[in-house]
Amino acid sequence: MFGYSISCRGLKGDVARAREFIAARQDCRYMACANPHSLAVAWRDPVFAKALQGADILLPDGKGIIFAAKALGLPLSERVAGLEFFLALTEALSKEKGGRYFFLGSTDQVLKLITRRLEKDFPNIEVVGTLSPPFKSTFDLNDNQRMIEAVNASQPDVLWVGMTAPKQEKWIYQNLISLQVPFVGAIGAAFDYYAGTKERAGLTWQKLGLEWVPRFYKEPRRLWKRYLISLPIFFYLFIKEIFLKSIKIK
Repeated sequence: MFGYSISCRGLKGDVARAREFIAARQDCRYMACANPHSLAVAWRDPVFAKALQGADILLPDGKGIIFAAKALGLPLSERVAGLEFFLALTEALSKEKGGRYFFLGSTDQVLKLITRRLEKDFPNIEVVGTLSPPFKSTFDLNDNQRMIEAVNASQPDVLWVGMTAPKQEKWIYQNLISLQVPFVGAIGAAFDYYAGTKERAGLTWQKLGLEWVPRFYKEPRRLWKRYLISLPIFFYLFIKEIFLKSIKIK
């Protein structure tokens, strides 16, 4: 859809695929999320577009993706959010042999809260490292080297990155060859949700595809561009896809 290979495996299938990557321990594979906002941003950001296109698992994280898929006749019906994927993979690994996690992103406070909650919820999961990177729009060579060395020295099974999109996906894509970890997940806001520093919208909002409404109400200054600019761009991409499909059919 729109030039991206979005997963239609569903949550169980995506988790199973990630577990295969972790067990194989070969090349570094990564997961990212596709939603109306990220695809709209990628339309204007070629590096971000390449990062999403290069993802080994691109989750359909957004009701807008599901609605568009149905309208286009694509076999995609289950939304998979980053937080849901994180919890499901963590539970699956915990029930087996456990796993080694590294968390990169957010603040030291959030990272401590995540570590404490994981120790309680999933004692078989070991947090082998955390790092709060500098809060800047772009990282210099020293920043990148410090982060890569910290991750590689800890030898995690999974590296979770929470820097918000598109920064996190672009960082993973640009540093993938240097990361000695079998699987990387870009899950952004899931860091805050799991830490409890931010509250996710209720199930009713999620099922209606209106999870953005309470988020926008709470943080209008930060999110206004996301919804007032990105949604029209996503609608344009959708109409364009409909038009191209109709030409192919004819």
